[in-house]
Amino acid sequence: MEGIDLQALIFEFLGGLGIFLLGIKFMGEGLQKAAGDKLRDILDRWTSNPILGVLAGMLVTILIQSSSGTTVITVGLVSAGFMTLRQAIGVVMGANIGTTVTAFIIGIDVGAYALPILFLGVVFLFFFKSRKWQNLGQVLFGFGALFYGLELMSSGMKPLRSLEAFHDLTVEMASTPILGVVVGTLFTVIVQSSSATVGILQGLYEQGLVNLDAALPVLFGDNIGTTITAVIAAIGASVAAKRTAASHVMFNVIGTIIFLLLLKPFTIYIEYLTQVLDLGPKMQIAFAHGSFNIVNTIIQLPFIAYIAKAVTKLVPGEDTYVEYKAKHLDPIFIEQNPSIALGQAQEEVLRMGQLAIKGLEESFDFLKTKASKHSEVALQLEDAINNLDKKITDYLVDLARSSLSATESERHSLLMDTVRDIERIGDHFENIIELVDYQLANKVMISDDAMQDLEGMFNLTIKTLKDAIEALDHNDLNLAKKVKDEEEQIDQLERKLRKQHILRLNEGLCSGQSGIVFVDIISNLERIGDHSVNIAEAVLGERH
Repeated sequence: MEGIDLQALIFEFLGGLGIFLLGIKFMGEGLQKAAGDKLRDILDRWTSNPILGVLAGMLVTILIQSSSGTTVITVGLVSAGFMTLRQAIGVVMGANIGTTVTAFIIGIDVGAYALPILFLGVVFLFFFKSRKWQNLGQVLFGFGALFYGLELMSSGMKPLRSLEAFHDLTVEMASTPILGVVVGTLFTVIVQSSSATVGILQGLYEQGLVNLDAALPVLFGDNIGTTITAVIAAIGASVAAKRTAASHVMFNVIGTIIFLLLLKPFTIYIEYLTQVLDLGPKMQIAFAHGSFNIVNTIIQLPFIAYIAKAVTKLVPGEDTYVEYKAKHLDPIFIEQNPSIALGQAQEEVLRMGQLAIKGLEESFDFLKTKASKHSEVALQLEDAINNLDKKITDYLVDLARSSLSATESERHSLLMDTVRDIERIGDHFENIIELVDYQLANKVMISDDAMQDLEGMFNLTIKTLKDAIEALDHNDLNLAKKVKDEEEQIDQLERKLRKQHILRLNEGLCSGQSGIVFVDIISNLERIGDHSVNIAEAVLGERH
């Protein structure tokens, strides 16, 4: 330890790591904003086969600079029924390739220009009002911070070459590759970024602190370690989410085993590439990282079905998810048989109504249990309702151009109105989720009496909505009239609960904050009752 200022080494390394991680985050967010809200669309549309899935995973990871981020988006899409587990595995493979881009960026080595690039980013951020220029500023700031962080880490690690214990560790890793894999895995688990640990490895290798035999197993371990984010994200999530995370782990573990068995030929291949392409040390590691993920994907891509089967057995359970996509809207019927097309649209509207009922029930469960799984499902349902709203409305607009009879035109108008009402119901139960989130964040206590009042109003509102959707399904006029009576009861109950709440406030049984939550929840439930009665009135032909 003689001659080494340990405190300076640690501070410089940790400071550099912090700036590097901030740079990656900033650059990713800037790229994401510049791309707009298209990331989920890319993953949704480009996953019809595994090869397209790999390309989609690569593209999204390059845009957000995080394979973990892509995996988390993918987990959400699988949970939402936008893609199957098989498609998700392709995206995960692509995400692993996409994350190697950061290593190639680092390999370019523009560290000397890090601070001017960082300054240029700040200029765009602070002196330009245009969102486009601000996004560019964020990307440049992140890019500069990434390289400045690397420079700091690199200078912090320089004294390690005179440290005997570090020298012994690298010799041990070179002779025992599994140790290198463990070191790489643990370090990435701690740092929570494979880009950062690969960047650190590039710095160590450039300074001659590790040789290629020791660096490659650490690199394989980095790829295993990066899966921990998806694993953490999947804890307490849906079965589909857990399976997607498990497939990410399996993919990288299998790849590491294959490459450990082929370590000698792989090392010779990297040395050959270095000579042919005249690669610098950092670029050598970048090519090794890229080659590992590309070859691993090529090897495992034909076996996606088997990986899916394996993770399904590893993670047992019922695969519950919300089906986002429209099931009944076939455009061929619009031209060939508008009457059937109208029936198809009604089926989809009824499905949308069932999603609204389920969303309201989930928001009620979230209020009672405070379990985040209920809020996640409710928000997915609200997202699905919004998606169906667009799809059904577009379908009905196209259908309006067809020749419909007077009765069919009335039905068409009813469905257009009902779609709007159901979409608004989705917005209201989303508001309730946000109110419960506010309650949790601010530790707002709701008294037992108030909770009983809310339960009573929730039960009545859910019953009213169910009856409205059923009246629409069977064109049941009696049930539609019953919905009108139930909605009157909801209005009366809301007025009564507001008065009782004011009494509780005056008696000091409730706080002002709990009052806001309580009143806003019953107000949203009352509005859901209004939209339910709108559907019933449309069935009765009373709506104008």
